[in-house]
Amino acid sequence: MISIEFHCHTIYSKDSLVAPARLVETCIRKGIDRIVITDHNTIAGAVEAQKMAPGLVIVGEEIMTTKGELLAAYVTEEIPAGLSPQDAIRRLKEQGAFISVSHPFDSTRRGHWQEGDLLEILPFIDAIETFNARCLLPDMNHQADEFAARHGVASTVGSDAHSLFELGRATLTLPQFEGPEELRAVIRQGVAQTRRSGILARAASRYAVLRKITSRSL
Repeated sequence: MISIEFHCHTIYSKDSLVAPARLVETCIRKGIDRIVITDHNTIAGAVEAQKMAPGLVIVGEEIMTTKGELLAAYVTEEIPAGLSPQDAIRRLKEQGAFISVSHPFDSTRRGHWQEGDLLEILPFIDAIETFNARCLLPDMNHQADEFAARHGVASTVGSDAHSLFELGRATLTLPQFEGPEELRAVIRQGVAQTRRSGILARAASRYAVLRKITSRSL
């Protein structure tokens, strides 16, 4: 059995200051066996990290669609922001990627799905993120968990880490797998270990955004 972090970010996301090398080092120190790096609308940070630790890092991406955010693993070709969910999913499926949905009921984020839009894509995705450590209210995760159970959809969980202290706050323990097809085969066997990160995690992201803006203006 191995522990998987499905959702985290590096400096290639506008709201993170985590260098890929530091992320890899921290995962090893914390005993995380596999990590899906899911920067916003880019795979550059994941590709850089995978070169350092190919056995640890899975290339992923968090993609902003016109309805909400998708969370993908085993991405080989970057998907741009701003596509419809159907177009983004079609492009991901052409790559064989594993497709989940980010924090679907977190109304504090831009990527806030409406239930009707989720129902439209359910036949075409592999899972839903039923616990996100950055959700400010427990009910946001409870809604996602209940929705997945009601519709028979598999679950992923993730720390959504934008800073190093958050890494590993939400992981799944799964049987060993290689590639997206094997991940699909074992995902329902996942056992979640979860802790919420609290408001400080969101504050760290705001600091990262401001620091990058300030650096560009100097």
